[in-house]
Amino acid sequence: MHIGLPKEIKDGEFRVGLTPESVGTLVRAGHSVTLQPGAGAESGFADEAYVRAGARPGDPWAAETIVKVKELQPAEYARPRPGQIVFCFQHFAPDARLLDAALASGATFVAFETVGEADGSLPILKPMSKIAGRLAVQVGAWCLQKHQGGSGVLLPGVDGVPPGKVVIIGAGTVGSNALAVAHGMGAAVTVYERSGARLPALQQRYPGARFSTAAPEIADADLVIGAVLVPGSLSPKLVSRAMLRGMRRGSALVDVGIDQGGIAETSHPTKHSAPTFVEEGVVHYCVPNMPAACARTATLALEQASLPWLLELASGKESPALATGYQVQDGKVVHAQLARDTGRPFHPR
Repeated sequence: MHIGLPKEIKDGEFRVGLTPESVGTLVRAGHSVTLQPGAGAESGFADEAYVRAGARPGDPWAAETIVKVKELQPAEYARPRPGQIVFCFQHFAPDARLLDAALASGATFVAFETVGEADGSLPILKPMSKIAGRLAVQVGAWCLQKHQGGSGVLLPGVDGVPPGKVVIIGAGTVGSNALAVAHGMGAAVTVYERSGARLPALQQRYPGARFSTAAPEIADADLVIGAVLVPGSLSPKLVSRAMLRGMRRGSALVDVGIDQGGIAETSHPTKHSAPTFVEEGVVHYCVPNMPAACARTATLALEQASLPWLLELASGKESPALATGYQVQDGKVVHAQLARDTGRPFHPR
């Protein structure tokens, strides 16, 4: 298979879909790789390293399969063509224009975020969720600083001054990783998780944190982290405008699931170059590609997770887990949940 590796053009996206090591693995397996010059530079991978691994500089969009990180950007809408495969994060549900462009292209779009195992795990998404969860506390602490419009609360507190209060909504991969950082820095943490299935293990591991299966209460929170994911679906709206209005001015919300619409009524996507806005007195951080802030770590983690699936895709084989990643094919929506969320006709493959 001929694989193309383009340079990411989304605002602040410094990750790359393949490292030179991955390229070498693909070439040894009998595949060819065309590199857009500079594709890996922001993650610390020089063109020369890719060439030594067997890549050829050129136009990656001429390849059979495109390996990216993030979804198509408007400048890329016209690039895919019938018969081509685009393998990356897709996030079609919240963006009708993006989905329309994918359908019009006639190409096949396989989504990192819905490639899944029988046990419900999402092996490509998981490492990015870990990074996003850990970053959520860091950026939330930054949002609370006065020069960012925050209330001036230091999450760990200091001798004689109580720590800040962090509310985490969701206890999956994002939530548990946010909990690890917030608890580790000494914040007062409450985790809300509807099913409660994950809470006993977290209670044992993080003594002092509070856990609840009730509806989230955020009025006293300094920082709220939205960490709910419904695989392949829009995020449920769990934080209303009225709830945010009840918080102290200068509190912060980090809506990690914004790439699937976010959990707050007030959330809308931002970008790394302008990451925050204030609504109802609350500083919102709603960057959909948070892991790009740690591009090298995130690229290496993404490579470990995605390469086995790319090798499977390139081999022409298709396991049930890989099949769950197909979202658009030949101008049709072929993923049931995507069809339900967007009101588009569902066409089983």
